[in-house]
Order: sequence, then C-alpha cells, then structure tokens
Amino acid sequence: MPEQSQTIMAVDELQAIIQRCQILEEADFRGEDFSLFQVAGQKCLEDGYAAQLLEVIQNEKNKVIIKNMGWNLISPLVRCIFMYKQEDDKREHCLKILDQLAQLCNPKELFLGLVEQIEQASGEQACQTVMLLLQPLQTVLLKLQNKKAYSLGLSLAMIMNQLTPLPVPYTKQQIQEDKLGLCQCCNAVVDFTKPFVNEVIKNMEKSSEYNDMELKEELLKFCMKCLKYPLLTAQLEQLEGIEEHPFRHFATEIIDILWDIRELIPLVFLHHKSISPHWKNQEFADIERKNSADSLACLSYLMFVQHFGIDCFPMVFSPSYLLQCNMTHIEVLLKRTEESMLSKGLDLVKVMTLCPIEHLRKKSLHILQLFIDKFDTEGKYTLFRCLLKTSNHAGVEGYIIKNIKDQIHLSLTRACGNIWFTGHHLISLLDLVLLLPEGAETDLLQNSDRIMASLNLLRYLVIKDCESDNQTGVWTTLAKIEQNFLKPLHVGLNMSKAHYEAEIKNKKENRREAHSSNTVCSVTVSGEKMPAMTTEMQLQVLHSALFTFDLIESVLARVEELIEVKIKAVMDENS
Repeated sequence: MPEQSQTIMAVDELQAIIQRCQILEEADFRGEDFSLFQVAGQKCLEDGYAAQLLEVIQNEKNKVIIKNMGWNLISPLVRCIFMYKQEDDKREHCLKILDQLAQLCNPKELFLGLVEQIEQASGEQACQTVMLLLQPLQTVLLKLQNKKAYSLGLSLAMIMNQLTPLPVPYTKQQIQEDKLGLCQCCNAVVDFTKPFVNEVIKNMEKSSEYNDMELKEELLKFCMKCLKYPLLTAQLEQLEGIEEHPFRHFATEIIDILWDIRELIPLVFLHHKSISPHWKNQEFADIERKNSADSLACLSYLMFVQHFGIDCFPMVFSPSYLLQCNMTHIEVLLKRTEESMLSKGLDLVKVMTLCPIEHLRKKSLHILQLFIDKFDTEGKYTLFRCLLKTSNHAGVEGYIIKNIKDQIHLSLTRACGNIWFTGHHLISLLDLVLLLPEGAETDLLQNSDRIMASLNLLRYLVIKDCESDNQTGVWTTLAKIEQNFLKPLHVGLNMSKAHYEAEIKNKKENRREAHSSNTVCSVTVSGEKMPAMTTEMQLQVLHSALFTFDLIESVLARVEELIEVKIKAVMDENS
C-alpha cells in the first residue's frame, strides 16, 4: 500500500505541475518548472507508470508544455526501455513516448538530448542505443531549418565514434551471431542517411551549379569513415550459408551514396597524397591523411576486387593506367600487418596483374579475338607487333602467335597473298616471335604457352613453305632463328630438367627420412616458394613440370628434324 501511494503521489505530482503550467504562457516557464516536470516524469517511468505519462504527453492541452520540457525525459526514458524486456507492455509504452517526443518537442533541444544519449552509450549497449535513437534523431534533423548539415555531421560523427571501438565480426559464425549488433547497426545507420542523400540529389537536379555543399560534404565524410571502419577490416567475400552478407550489403549502400552524390569516380582517382587536410597542427593533419589513405585503398578494393559499383566505372582506361593509379592503394594495404587488410592488398595486386578466374580468362580471350577480327591485315600486323612488345604475359603472347600462324596460312593458301604476313614484313614479326625473352635463362615453365606456340608456328612454316619458294622468308632467316631461339632453348631445357630432377631426388630422399609421406613442407622452385603441401603433392607438381619440358623437347626435336630433312633434300637436288 505505501508503494502504491508513492506511485500515485508521483503521478499526482506530475498532474499538479501540468495543471499549473497549462495556465502559464510559454515565456513564463521557469527553471523550477523544468526540474519538477523532469523529476515527476522520471518517477512515473521508473515506477512503471509509463502508460499514464503517455496519456499526459498525448493530451492536446499539454502540447506547449511537452514542446518545451519533454526533451528532459530522454535520459530516464532510454534507461527504462533497456530495463524492460522486449515483450513487456511498459516497454511498448516507453517507445510510444519516445516517438511522441520526437514529434512534439523543440527540435534543437531534443537533438542535443538524443546526441548526448548516444555519446554516453558504450560497450555492449552502444549499437542498441544507436539503433533505438536513429528514428527520432532522423525525425528531429528533418525538422531543423538552420544548421541541418552541421547537426547531421555531428550526429554521424558521434555515432561512428561509438561504433569504431567495437570489434568487427570476421568469421562466418561471428557474422551470423552479430553479438554486439554491429552488422545490424551499420545498415540501420545507412538507412538513417537516405532522406539527406535524397535531398542532395534533388538539389543537384534542380541546378547544375549546386553550391550548398555542406550536406554533401557531411555525407562524404561519413562514407570515408565507413570505408575505413568497418569495411577495411570486414570479411567481404561471399560466404556460403549467408543469404545476404551484412557487410557486403553495407558496402553496396556506401558505394551507392558516393555515386548518388557524384563523388564515386572522383574518389577512385584521388591520390591520397594530394589531399590537404585543413589542420594547423601537423600531427592532426598526418592522422587525417592516413585515414583518407586507408579509406581510398578500401574503395579501390571494393570496386576492382569485389566489383561494387563497377557498372558505373567508365571502361576507357588502360590496364597499365589503372595499375599505376592503384599502386598507392596497394602500398597502403601491404604495409598493414592485420590479416584482413593485408589480404585485401594481395587481392588487389592479383586483380591488377592477373586474371585468376578461368571463365573470365576465356571470356576475355573471346573478346580479344572479336577485337582482332575487326582489323584488316595491316591493322592485325600492327596490333600483333604491339601486343608482343607490351603484354608481358605468356598466355596472351601464345594466343597472338597462334593468330599470326592463322594469318600466314591465309596468305599462303589464297591466290593473292598479302604483303604483311609474307616476305620482309613477316621476317620482322618473326624476330619478335622466335626468340627467348631472356635467352637460356628464360623461365621455360612460365613461358611454356609462348614457347609451344612459337615452335608450332616454326614447324608449320618449315612444312608449308619450301626453301625454293621461301614466301615467308623463314629460310633466309634460319641462322638467326637457330641462334636466338633453338640453341638457347636446348640449353634452357637441359638446365631446367636438371634442376627439377635434382629437386625430385631431394624430395624423395626427404620423404624416406620422414616417418610419414603426409608431412607438410615447402619447396622453392625458380625462386618462388610453392604453397604448403604434402611431399606427394609437391612431387606431382615437379613431375608435371618435367612433363611440360619433355613436351617442348619433343616438338623442338621434330622441328629440327624437319629442317634437316628439307635442307638435305635441297642439297640432294643441287648435287
């Protein structure tokens, strides 16, 4: 009974304060009235009488009072919401009060109250507090006429300050559990920004000379912070069993914002060293420059490795230019020791230099062939010369040499041959084809595609073009071919086979010494450390390399045999 009378007294006190303030003009409210209202309202909440407080707030007669004093209830209201269980009616009443306060209170005062609550949240409650207050905070910000951009920037900065200390879920299990609610919170914050993004879009559509840059700049700052945290740290590969990866969704949203505010492409080509932070203190300037470097490196990874926003990217830049632009980002990532960041740097290197995806390689070759087919014979000749000089990729060079062989075949079989793939023009082209890039020291395994294509081309020329006709000029330049290609290839094969055979012997001896053939070890071949694998697996790789050398040697022997037969036949005719 005493507890009930105490609660009734708290409700009565609130009603008494309300009745006294109802007869006052807004300007006549005193500091004492604010304090009494806050204490009485807090007592109602803490004693479980949120329903009565909600009735007071919803009463039209109390509109002016709530407008001026309601924001004082935010702190006890947030405490009570977390105190009650999810299914409790009292919690539901508290949430309705929060919604009503967002609609009725003075926006400026309520804004400060909400931001203060976010600032005070910490640890396990940080994400829950942010998600609870995002909707009322958005409502209040949209009402602000002056300093909207500043207030949005302050809100987003405060939110990110609270989230940044939290560990980013990395494994599949951690992402699925989302113990602290970070995954859910990040995506909720992006949804929170959407009305402001739409406002920037509308303003830019109204005028091509959109000068109100403050809102846009705050959104850009937010995106840059998100690129550094959580995206730079996050696991962004598609994970089996997770239908919608929360961080992949978050990354998509951030890229969309950057595109919508017309900052995506400029950022991709922005060199972080060209950013001049507006700090007089050099230490602060260095910190901001480093943060920008991390963010830009992450953006590059998202676009070129994970292909977020790649549909928006203009496909007019050469691979070498893109590699040059990304070298700074690669350097930033590879300097980091954290596995998640270092792996992003390595992935970026791989994409900038190789195409590890088989179906993309095949698709790119198909596109290359369509491109080649668009040229006439002179154009093809010029293109082949350029690609042989600049590609630095044995697979591409092998493909080009195959195309050269096809063009020679067309020239030899048609009644009217063309000048570009016969005679002196072809001899000039063969100088680029029938040679080893580094002589006998050339890595034959790495260049096997090119070498096999070159040998097949030479075999074709020897068979199809008689020495008496010499349409291709191959017989005229045979001495040079032997000097620059055939002899160094012989030496290189002998060296390579000896090296790999010694490696195989060494592996077998080590295997006999080991107790088990499943022992995991490493081996260095041609200066490169092979991935960790069992001795048996390594032996398979080494035997596969030897098989490649045997194949090259077999074709080489056949070419030399054909040359010898043709020369002998000519000598017999002349004798």
